Amino acid sequence: MGALADVRGAAREALANPIGTEAFPSLCAARLRKREWSAVIVLSDNTRPVPYAGPSGILLPIVLSLADAGLPPANVTLLVASGTHRSPSENEIVSMPDDDLVQLGVKVCCHDAFDHQSLSSVGRTAVGTDVFVNTTYARADLKILPGLVESHFMAGASGGRKSICPGLLGIQSIREFHGPRVLAHPRARDLILAGNPCHELSLEIARMVPPDFIANARAREDGAITGVFAGEMESAQEPASEHVRSFVEIPPRERYDTVVTHGGRVGVNHYQVAKAAGVAARASRERGYVVAVADTVEPEPKGGECYQALMTLLKQIGPDSFGRLMQSDDWALVPDQWQVHMWSRVLRRIPWSQLFYYSPQTPLQSYSTLPCAHIDKLLSGPDGLNPSQQINVFMQRAVNLACERIVANLGTQPKIAYLPVGPYGIPVEGDGELAD
Repeated sequence: MGALADVRGAAREALANPIGTEAFPSLCAARLRKREWSAVIVLSDNTRPVPYAGPSGILLPIVLSLADAGLPPANVTLLVASGTHRSPSENEIVSMPDDDLVQLGVKVCCHDAFDHQSLSSVGRTAVGTDVFVNTTYARADLKILPGLVESHFMAGASGGRKSICPGLLGIQSIREFHGPRVLAHPRARDLILAGNPCHELSLEIARMVPPDFIANARAREDGAITGVFAGEMESAQEPASEHVRSFVEIPPRERYDTVVTHGGRVGVNHYQVAKAAGVAARASRERGYVVAVADTVEPEPKGGECYQALMTLLKQIGPDSFGRLMQSDDWALVPDQWQVHMWSRVLRRIPWSQLFYYSPQTPLQSYSTLPCAHIDKLLSGPDGLNPSQQINVFMQRAVNLACERIVANLGTQPKIAYLPVGPYGIPVEGDGELAD
């Protein structure tokens, strides 16, 4: 898929010729007739590689359109939709927009899902969940969602409505969206929107406080932008999602004994590596082997404290017992349990003793709490290796060990697959449904 030569030009074109609504400049002019009016631009947090700043940044054309419509930059708030992820540091927040925007005086703040005082009630879902959304967003006169659309292993595709749900929800409102009833559904998968309860619930909640405009960029696995889709939330989401599908689907030729993958740009911690492991598990035969590596650049390479505690529990009791525990009436929502649920999907297919995982930033003693094979012997080697060399040594030794076990246990020559794009290529069967 070819990269756009002029991303900002493509963004301006998308704003001028949106899908399902009037041109962004005229929309701004119609809405922002008073100087005291406000606009909120919702940003994804730093776990999403959205092209906000730099030569390929999609944010500056939006702010300049607002200024052209007469809205002072001081009346524009950039709101980071962090959901239940860790709050970005002040330096991380300031680095998201271009320096030019910060100098113009736009405000930058971060959503806090655990601060009930910063939330507003906006309705109740069909199954009775009270919905609390960030007040700054809910009260804004103009709501804009620029983001990145890519395959999402729960909601089918990211972008649009997901900036609101779960990005701007209070923690208790996320219970249903990230609960076992939704995530256990067979259509809560990559690339599936129709009949996907995760997507449908996100859309139901977003409709309670809909944005006036979205602008989704689509990036290749190398970060190059291939398209910008702007307009009304639902109208612009569909073509963006289809654009993603057109080049991330992989028709699997067969199941493999060993599948090797990596976390890609999204694999900034073990929490996010679940996306790569889930894809690899689908390309593997049942009870096969998965080798996964990642460059976990987050301050805590494993994830938050709740996530780590639940991963330890998952390893101790196994995926089936973990699933029953989460669905128990006595189970209270624990932040990050949804990502552990996704790891349990992997472990139902790939035993943890056959899952080899490594990141150079993760201390060796930390692997004992993760549901993966013991890797001590796979890391021994000459001193002074850089991280890339360490990863190469690990991958080669892990694949060799997996192949030795397959030959010994099955008496057959192993079939090995390498997924060069990691979580960005999705195995799909010929009938269009995702491979399990």
